[in-house]
Amino acid sequence: MKLGFIGTGNMASAIMGGIIGKGVIPAEEIIGADMFAPGRERVKEKFGIQVTDDNKEVVEKAEVVILSVKPQFYGDVISEIRDLVRPEQLVITIAPGKTLAWLAEQFGKDVKIIRCMPNTPAMVGEGMTAACPNEHVTAEEIGYARTLLESFGRMQIVTEHLMDTVTAVSGSSPAYVFIMIEAMADAAVLGGMPRPQAYQFAAQAVLGSAKMVLETGKHPGELKDMVCSPAGTTIEAVRTLEEKGFRSAIIEAVKVCEEKSRSL
Repeated sequence: MKLGFIGTGNMASAIMGGIIGKGVIPAEEIIGADMFAPGRERVKEKFGIQVTDDNKEVVEKAEVVILSVKPQFYGDVISEIRDLVRPEQLVITIAPGKTLAWLAEQFGKDVKIIRCMPNTPAMVGEGMTAACPNEHVTAEEIGYARTLLESFGRMQIVTEHLMDTVTAVSGSSPAYVFIMIEAMADAAVLGGMPRPQAYQFAAQAVLGSAKMVLETGKHPGELKDMVCSPAGTTIEAVRTLEEKGFRSAIIEAVKVCEEKSRSL
């Protein structure tokens, strides 16, 4: 087996979908472990991978292991598998707050670890992932991990001190955007638009705006100014957003998310 997952929840499923869909690793070369039977059967049926309820089996069979359980279970899982992890094996983690130093302490030996923070848009191939390798990971192994992580979106290597910021600005931020889309759609419904149509208009506007930032290279403020005609409708809406503290609310949300990530 080339790739193993310990945990087969939503994020693991998103990663599997990207890797298999892009043909990076075939489904028959992937194994996933989950104590929750419906969860592992779901990914088996959806992707055709091998599944098990034994975390140790994944470590024994896979060349690369992705730890995709919730942060509070990391200690127990690592305690269970650490004696089986091989020197040449690569371990990828996706838990907020679990530093490379903490992970090294849990394993109690030299292990090749890449700490990552993806986000849920990986489910549609538009994820944003930060990765931070420890000193035991080679350049070739980083390249291989990049191939895996870019199969479901964009990826950048960052220094570890930025990982909590990454959690706040991309890992958790889809929730902020979903709230904004829901609120925009609610306003459109108030204006008489059918709700399904309102969600399409609001979501596509967000998608297109994000694409403009990424593809034009222009500053978001410059793109905002391009929409704001003198004495027009948009600048009136922007004035109201500023009056209601929209910008500050976003900043404060990202700030507290970052602080929470550091405390995990």
